[in-house]
Amino acid sequence: MDIIATQKFIRMAPRKLRLVVPLIKNISPIMAVEVLPHIGKRAAEPLRKVILSAIANAKEKKLSENDLVFKEIQVGEGPRLKRYHAGARGMAKPYKREMSHIRVVLETKPGVNEKIKVTDYADSKRITQIKSVKSKAKVESIIDSVKSKVTRKGGSTRSKSV
Repeated sequence: MDIIATQKFIRMAPRKLRLVVPLIKNISPIMAVEVLPHIGKRAAEPLRKVILSAIANAKEKKLSENDLVFKEIQVGEGPRLKRYHAGARGMAKPYKREMSHIRVVLETKPGVNEKIKVTDYADSKRITQIKSVKSKAKVESIIDSVKSKVTRKGGSTRSKSV
């Protein structure tokens, strides 16, 4: 299920907004909202607001905010306002003030909303046991990978006595 949020006519050039998008597109929307204020770009604030709006739309559809991922983040061009600076010898120097449109599309993680049909109580017990075994195996594999990274760097997982 796709959740869409848009913000139009943002008074900022699209190329400035596009600099911030690659920094957040591979992380979760919740994490992006936390990271954006610390990026140090003015373009981060409108992007943060659109992401918050998309998360609110997901909550309205009764979806968990932890199960969301970015499907796409589009930054398009809006209209341009024609303005003029005073130039030499009474001439006008034209320039354009650019606007942007932001579109954020979120989706749920694959496999989150899949429902399992249970026909028997015994089947339901077996399914929950399988799920718990898979999650335990996943946790153990993560722990093993962390330990192997620590030992590869020359560190030890045991505490050293002095």
